[in-house]
Amino acid sequence: MYNNVVSAIFNIFIKNDISCIRFNFRAVGRSTGTHSNGRGELSDVQACINFLVNEKYLKKIIICGYSYGAAIGCSAVNHSDKVIGYIAISFPWDSMGINYKELSQSEKPKFFLQGDRDNVASFDNFFDHYKYYIKPKQYEIISGADHFYWGYEDQISEKVFKFYQLIK
Repeated sequence: MYNNVVSAIFNIFIKNDISCIRFNFRAVGRSTGTHSNGRGELSDVQACINFLVNEKYLKKIIICGYSYGAAIGCSAVNHSDKVIGYIAISFPWDSMGINYKELSQSEKPKFFLQGDRDNVASFDNFFDHYKYYIKPKQYEIISGADHFYWGYEDQISEKVFKFYQLIK
C-alpha cells in the first residue's frame, strides 16, 4: 500500500518505535473483497480495533484516517473504550453523508487537519462541519495544501505525531 499521506504518518510512528497498523479498504489496491459503500469498511476498522485489543492487548488506540479513511475510521471512535481519540485528515463530510458525521461524534479528543486548497473535502465548508463536533476538539489548516498534500507530508506527519503525544 502506498499513499504519500498515510506512508508519511506510518513512517514517523515506526521511526519512533510506536506500533501502528495501516491497510487499504476492501477492493482498493491489492486488497481483496468488494467495496460496500462504507458498511463493510466500517466493520473492517472495527475488526482491526478488536484485533489490537484482543490479540495484541493494546490498552490505548488512536485512529488516524485520511479522506475516505477519515470518514470511515473516525466513525469507529466509539466502538471500544480502548480508542482514546482520533485524527481526521481531509474528512469528506459533503460526499459521505450525515451518518459518518454522527458516528464520528465523541467526547474523546478529536484533531482535524485540512488543506486550505482542498476542493475534494471542501475547505469552503470545513468550519461549518467542525462546529458540529463537541469538545475536546482542535484543528489545523495547512496553508497551500490541496487534498493530496504533495510536499506537505512532513508537516502533516509532525502534526499527527504531536497530537498523538498530547493525548497518549
